[in-house]
Amino acid sequence: MFKELENKVVIITGAGSGIGKSFAENFGKAKAKVVLNYRSDKHDESLQESVNIIKQAGGDALLVQGDMAKEEDVINLINQSVDHFGTLDIMINNAGFEKAAPSHEMTIEEWQKVIDINLTGAFIGSREAVKLFRKEDKKGVIINTSSVHDTIPWPNYVHYASSKGGLKLMMETMSMEYAQYGIRINNISPGAVVTEHTKEKFSDPKTREETLEMIPAREIGDAQDIANAALFLASDLASYIHGTTIYVDGGMTNYPAFMGGKG
Repeated sequence: MFKELENKVVIITGAGSGIGKSFAENFGKAKAKVVLNYRSDKHDESLQESVNIIKQAGGDALLVQGDMAKEEDVINLINQSVDHFGTLDIMINNAGFEKAAPSHEMTIEEWQKVIDINLTGAFIGSREAVKLFRKEDKKGVIINTSSVHDTIPWPNYVHYASSKGGLKLMMETMSMEYAQYGIRINNISPGAVVTEHTKEKFSDPKTREETLEMIPAREIGDAQDIANAALFLASDLASYIHGTTIYVDGGMTNYPAFMGGKG
């Protein structure tokens, strides 16, 4: 279905688990050349599993360690990718971090860590990708993994919501700036999604039911749902889509508390 993604070079930050892992494997199945970024000093069996899946599907893979909160690591990621595969076609800024803390108790270190990874890292990745696209006169693609909390407030996660709200306007501003060169920049904002990180939480019946009450579709998504949106946005089918956020959330952003004419 996405034949045009074959042999495209795609970088995916935070590809070691969750949504990023699904991105990597799905682009690999489309026979892309996938660069999997991971943060820890050692890559585990899960990363190697993704590499095997990608190569068995006819794609290619490269593992690059790096902390996307550090400018030098982001630049090194792109440089290694270009050195290995010769170019870059698609940049997916997916690395993210969240940790609950009441706003009045949040330290500046807790605030800054989330902002650095979720927002600043995505900006550096986007900036460096744009530099390369402009240098090669290429109509490249940038996709950022955001969240429904770029529009829905989230108590105890003021740093996370702020980072995602900032990411939305960052994307829109850069899209306005570079659409004239054929560079497409868009966001995907997932809602409730089951991954290895959230599986335990959503397996609790009470938590699951409380979550379903916030979703008009009455179902929790999975990483494949988000990967489908990324494949679409990276493909030629989305060639006229610029500066847009696609919410993959079962309708969570549509004020489900008002269902049935309440309010």
